[in-house]
Amino acid sequence: MRLLLFCILFSLVGSACRPAAVNQEASPPDTLRILAYNIHHGEGMDEVIDLGRIAELIREVDPDLVALQEVDSVVARTNGVDQAAELGRLTGMTPVFGRFMAYQGGAYGMALLSRLDIVDSANLRLPDGDEPRTSVSATVRTPGGRQFRLSGIHFYRTEEERLAQAETLEEILVQGALPEILAGDFNSEPGGVVMAYLGERWTTLSKGDDRLTFSSFDPVREIDFVLVRPSDAFRVLQHRLLDDPVMSDHRPVFTELVMR
Repeated sequence: MRLLLFCILFSLVGSACRPAAVNQEASPPDTLRILAYNIHHGEGMDEVIDLGRIAELIREVDPDLVALQEVDSVVARTNGVDQAAELGRLTGMTPVFGRFMAYQGGAYGMALLSRLDIVDSANLRLPDGDEPRTSVSATVRTPGGRQFRLSGIHFYRTEEERLAQAETLEEILVQGALPEILAGDFNSEPGGVVMAYLGERWTTLSKGDDRLTFSSFDPVREIDFVLVRPSDAFRVLQHRLLDDPVMSDHRPVFTELVMR
């Protein structure tokens, strides 16, 4: 009651008695930090299998999502470790493993790691080449409540096989209506048939002058990429390579995007 009387008598002295202004600013856009990395089943160029150092690199970058290629699941050559689950444990991220094929008592494939909510995921079968292939694809929800799809890929082996895999993946993904990100090891170079085909449908993010991803210790080829569509759904804050010549035979690709 005293405060009310004070406000009536001294309403000209300030804003303490006025209702707080409503914040008219729009919610900030969702920022996505994405890492794509062919980890060579955890075996470095020093012939040491060490998931701990790969996990440390992931933690240092602090991504929301990671697309991993060449991942073992309880395979003899990598000591029976479920690598996707172990990397998930070491980084505090949710793992999704996609099996390509049976291998040495377990399975060989690829994986996604996510710090964001995974709405659904699928292991999309692609045409077999010299080895079976899939794409691990997940619908992900941002903290702002928007959804997009991330698909990890590892095309292989000949250009004909890789093109068939890209065409089949396109037939599957085109059924959706969400903004999309395609990330991983394309085993294809800019200007080739595969990247030209995808370039008609996706925007390939430019790394700038430092763009060669393979091999990590003597980079001579650009074969690892991040693609988006539609292009106006994302704004690129940074897109670059991480320089580590030991942990794998590929250099990791890091991207930071804003969803518009």
